[in-house]
Amino acid sequence: MPIKSRIRTVPHWPKTGIMFRDITTLLKDPVGLKLCIDDFVKRYKDKEIDVVVGIDSRGFILGGAIAFVLGKGFVPVRKKGKLPAATEKEEYALEYGTDIIEIHKDAIEKGQRVLIVDDLIATGGTALAAAKLVKKLHGEIVEFAFIVDLPDIGGRKKLEQAGYAVYAQTEFAGD
Repeated sequence: MPIKSRIRTVPHWPKTGIMFRDITTLLKDPVGLKLCIDDFVKRYKDKEIDVVVGIDSRGFILGGAIAFVLGKGFVPVRKKGKLPAATEKEEYALEYGTDIIEIHKDAIEKGQRVLIVDDLIATGGTALAAAKLVKKLHGEIVEFAFIVDLPDIGGRKKLEQAGYAVYAQTEFAGD
């Protein structure tokens, strides 16, 4: 049974018309979680990566596991006000308004090769903001890794147009 079949769709959440792709059903399934992490590790084990960056919050679960198996460090990109030391900040657009994410200023050394991980790519706003944070610290982005791509929303295309490589294990088009 593939990864996609282990992801639950919740209709009309958080609002009417949205088909929410819920990876918690994949994460709670030991076979599904292993398939997911093994696939990422297979893809990245021979690539030059120094550190894995996980985007708040599901990117922490995935990124931490990937970093552990690859023997690399893990760096969290958090929502504003959650990191205790000096940070770099990046504001990005939401459907209504803006939000801010942060990274510790000493989290990435100049020239380090970075894999950025999150559960899902939709509009690409958070991912692009995370990329800007990595660039502010002079890191080199190897690739973005996601479980799910929602191609109709266009985030992957925005990342690729910005010059980034993107990998997604599965996609949910339409509906």
